Amino acid sequence: MTFPKLRLAALALVLGASPALAQDKLLNVSYDIGRELFEALNPQFQTYWQEKSGRDVTIDQSHAGSSKQARAILEGLPADVVTFNQETDVDVLAQGGMVAENWREAFPNGASPYFSLPSFLVREGNPKGIEDWDDLAREDVQPVFPNPKTSGNARYTYLAAYAYALAQNGGDHDKAQEFLGKIFANVPVFDTGGRAATQTFAEREIGDVLVTFEAETKSIAKQYADQGFVPVTPSMSLFAAFPVAVVAENAERAGSTEVATEYLNWLYTPEAQDTMAQNNYRTTDAEVTAKYAAEFPQLELVTVDDVYGGWEQVTADHFAEGGILDKVFVNR
Repeated sequence: MTFPKLRLAALALVLGASPALAQDKLLNVSYDIGRELFEALNPQFQTYWQEKSGRDVTIDQSHAGSSKQARAILEGLPADVVTFNQETDVDVLAQGGMVAENWREAFPNGASPYFSLPSFLVREGNPKGIEDWDDLAREDVQPVFPNPKTSGNARYTYLAAYAYALAQNGGDHDKAQEFLGKIFANVPVFDTGGRAATQTFAEREIGDVLVTFEAETKSIAKQYADQGFVPVTPSMSLFAAFPVAVVAENAERAGSTEVATEYLNWLYTPEAQDTMAQNNYRTTDAEVTAKYAAEFPQLELVTVDDVYGGWEQVTADHFAEGGILDKVFVNR
């Protein structure tokens, strides 16, 4: 008579001691200044994923200079996905066998759900009259941006300024390098990432103009509203893709491939795209782009393919050891 009761009691003890079903988990390894964007996006995806799959997901973030992050992943940082600001850093992971070689084909728009461009943030009233890239080479102007050797953000700044110089000088690379040397010579400190450069400019009050992604200039102006910073859009800049990829090797090991893929696909949804636009990023969804068109000034926007022949070529010519970037540093 008591046996069934004992069995039920034992079963209750077993069930009570069993752990809850494990949540899905993701580690998104991202660029230095992407914190606020993903702090806004992640709760929305968590709701979406719970409604779609019936499972919860915990999303952890890691932020630093994009190139530094790529090296950290190769050295063991267990990223499930990357949301970078430079294609070459994803290529590094592909070369290391951690990301599919055809990663650009895995998601729409070359695996870039949103984009931005190098732009300027000047001090209240723009006392130095900074309007375009020429002004950064003036002896009385101190531009602030991170080191292009460690920051994808800064590489875009470097390439945008170089493209402008080529356009102004009929494609003369010697004059372009001389122009970049003048700009680099004016930089008071080369921080390792975009967020550190922001702190140098906004909190340490060093420099006359911060050069960073357009999205960041607007966010900083809002964050430090009491300082009266003014975003300035140059006449020409460089299209900056924000590439995403599943770190296949890590995701397969962690059993997170499904949720990792869904997370990156979700970034293309109208809900996510609207949040990106609210965070000052230019979007790939046509309706969202039209909705926020008044927030984003028109300018001449060139690409790495147009100016430099693609990322593989620009890496070999500019960013390889002994390349043009090294020469600019030496000659500044």
